[in-house]
Amino acid sequence: MNRIGVLALQGDVREHVQMLRRLGADPVPVRRPEELDGLEGLVLPGGESTVIDKLARTYGVAPVLKQRIAEGLPVYGSCAGMILLADTIADASTDSAGNPQQSFGGIDMVVRRNAFGRQVDSFESDIDFEGFTDPVRAVFIRAPWVETAGAGVRVLARVPDPEGQMRPGVDSVGRIVAVRSGNLLATSFHPEVNGESRIHELFIKMIRGDA
Repeated sequence: MNRIGVLALQGDVREHVQMLRRLGADPVPVRRPEELDGLEGLVLPGGESTVIDKLARTYGVAPVLKQRIAEGLPVYGSCAGMILLADTIADASTDSAGNPQQSFGGIDMVVRRNAFGRQVDSFESDIDFEGFTDPVRAVFIRAPWVETAGAGVRVLARVPDPEGQMRPGVDSVGRIVAVRSGNLLATSFHPEVNGESRIHELFIKMIRGDA
């Protein structure tokens, strides 16, 4: 049974825990750096990326997690988790002191927060996902997208650009919404909210070295 942490500082932690348990893993809520010890993988849930970033630094989790990612810890990030895995945030917010939002990094990509719009612009879409025979029913809630991905980043899924508009320098095939880079996996959407188990299954296979 794989021992997989779920960063439990803010966001839809419970849904990821339930999904992992359903798939036979041993999910562990993580709030402090010492709770990262002994984990075979970690999930960064959706939520408010700015809040998760701030709390991760407050609780001392951020520097330890950055180190673990650099050392090869498998990590899956959904929505806000995708933002936190990006090396660069295109529209990073600043706090009251003027300090920019930080990420844990690890994936050579530029991500834009809330790129598909606000809460009222949330939507669902059937998307093709590399390696899956049938489309994934993807739920996008204030979702980010990947504006650019580095040469070592594998694009797993895209959606058509909203309103069919492309800006210079942005991928012209469609908005990137799922990527993999080594042991790191990220999606713009929330597979945990509608019972779509294949993303978590893929992550568990990555941990076991089967994918």
